[in-house]
Amino acid sequence: MGDPSAAVEMLLQIKALGIRLAIDDFGTGYSSLSYLHRFPLDTLKIDRSFISGMCEGGEGMEIARTIMPLANNLRLDVVAEGVETIEQVAFLRKLHCKFAQGFYFSKPLAAEEAGALLIGQPAWK
Repeated sequence: MGDPSAAVEMLLQIKALGIRLAIDDFGTGYSSLSYLHRFPLDTLKIDRSFISGMCEGGEGMEIARTIMPLANNLRLDVVAEGVETIEQVAFLRKLHCKFAQGFYFSKPLAAEEAGALLIGQPAWK
């Protein structure tokens, strides 16, 4: 990142417009723990690679278990990406993950289809 202070200023201006900010695919690529402290974020999206293997144990499970309380302590929402099974949903609920996306809930939809789906579905509780 060229100029972090300029990036922070730009992100603050965006937030002032009422736009919420998220880090996508957290835990992969160039995402960094320093971003959580430095940038005015609202949400972390945990990469699907950690969600897909979390019910079998191992690294994915441990990373998910670590990210959830970290995000909660920083008052960030967490979105689990790539949720495909009821077992993953149950595990995420135990970790107090409030938001998830993936084929378990729906295939990708056009805006009109998504609206109709949301109107007809109860909240994930």
